[in-house]
Amino acid sequence: MHTANVQELKELLLKTDEEFRQLATQHHQLDDRLHELSGKSYLSAPEQLEEITLKKRKLQLKDRMEDILRRHRGDAPGPFGSQPAISH
Repeated sequence: MHTANVQELKELLLKTDEEFRQLATQHHQLDDRLHELSGKSYLSAPEQLEEITLKKRKLQLKDRMEDILRRHRGDAPGPFGSQPAISH
């Protein structure tokens, strides 16, 4: 699927799929918090743990969003079935 088509599908899912929309919102919120943490010159131990936890959760959300995109595209599931449609 071409990049433009993937983008169109993502936009459609944001409007029509409640789960996808919630995942995208959460992904964006985690990304915002990670940017806040990365802007600090020093992270305390709890902040370092938070950063690791946020990165893992963000990846889980991205994987679930990819599953939804793959289902709507009709691609074969699995890590080698298609190119990722969502960038970090």
